[in-house]
Amino acid sequence: MTKEECAYIAGFLDGDGCIMLQLVYRNDYVLGYQIRASIVFYQKQQHRSFLNWLQQQFGGIGYIRNRNDEMSEYTIVGITSVEHVLTMLLPYLKLKQSQAEIALKVIKQMPGSGRKMTKEKLLELAKEVDRFIELNYSKKRTNTSLKVKEFFDTQHRI
Repeated sequence: MTKEECAYIAGFLDGDGCIMLQLVYRNDYVLGYQIRASIVFYQKQQHRSFLNWLQQQFGGIGYIRNRNDEMSEYTIVGITSVEHVLTMLLPYLKLKQSQAEIALKVIKQMPGSGRKMTKEKLLELAKEVDRFIELNYSKKRTNTSLKVKEFFDTQHRI
């Protein structure tokens, strides 16, 4: 992808996109929670072909879906994919530069290559994820580092 295309896509993400880090609870997770990284681009369904073009630019990663409100979403989920996209777009982001920097900081600290996430590390990173509450104007977020800590204090997991 050219620098011009990266700058154009970064501008689109600044205006019609979202960078998210979420704390996701599931009973079958070893620690009960995990961090989910995602990027979402939004566009009216009549311009869905633009989201198809975006998906091609990123090598076909992610998925596109039509919502019931005549909008389409192109969603990229997963640590590796989000890291790849944010690294490419970071130099050109303006409005969402802080979100991208925090997301990349968290992603780089996440255990990989056979290393396991510990309670301590998850709680430390969960506090960074909490910073998205203010940056993304989150109103519905219920899973916070405090909730993760309370869960760890009451559960006897690894």
